[in-house]
Amino acid sequence: MRILISAALALATATTAMAGPVSFSSGWKEQKLSLFSSNDYSFGNTLSMTSNGSVSIAWTRVSQGDWGADGASWNWSVSQSVPATDLSRKGGDDRNISVYFVFVPASVAPSLQGAGIRSLLGRDDVRVMQYAWGGNNAKGAPIASPYGKRGTGVTIPLRNAGTGSASESVNLARDYARAFGGEKGALIGLAVSGDSDDTNSVIQATVSNLNLR
Repeated sequence: MRILISAALALATATTAMAGPVSFSSGWKEQKLSLFSSNDYSFGNTLSMTSNGSVSIAWTRVSQGDWGADGASWNWSVSQSVPATDLSRKGGDDRNISVYFVFVPASVAPSLQGAGIRSLLGRDDVRVMQYAWGGNNAKGAPIASPYGKRGTGVTIPLRNAGTGSASESVNLARDYARAFGGEKGALIGLAVSGDSDDTNSVIQATVSNLNLR
């Protein structure tokens, strides 16, 4: 009971705290998804990424003050693009760049502050939404992830494969309810990835001005 009360108080504090900019200068780590495959990330005011027939994730934990964030915005650009793919197809779903939001129930969030991304993605109670630039799927419609445990992850395409620059603003609470049903828990992790291994192509992309609100 004490743990549940503490978690509720923590989430209440996070909900009333002022969310804001997310730094790309520190706290980010690369997680390989394959022993012989890795993207090239550069961290600073902007996260820059090159993916050459490869795939990996750059991720960071979210500070407790931002666990209650309901929305997010960011800028991103793609100067070299993978071909259009079907994002629902396992082993054929390359995309230029994705921004991930990792949620867990408020009651377990305090105990997972030190968890790595691999252990988080293996849990039944974790929910992951990734907003993607790539593919040829309908924009805005959640696609069940073909990876991991069924019902724990979705991809939401915002832009189809191609180059350019854009600004995004998303309602995390609304998209979570549409993708998984119910209210979101605590937002404890963020990640950025590029995926070009299936098409053996090259991605040049950036993400900047990531804000939680």
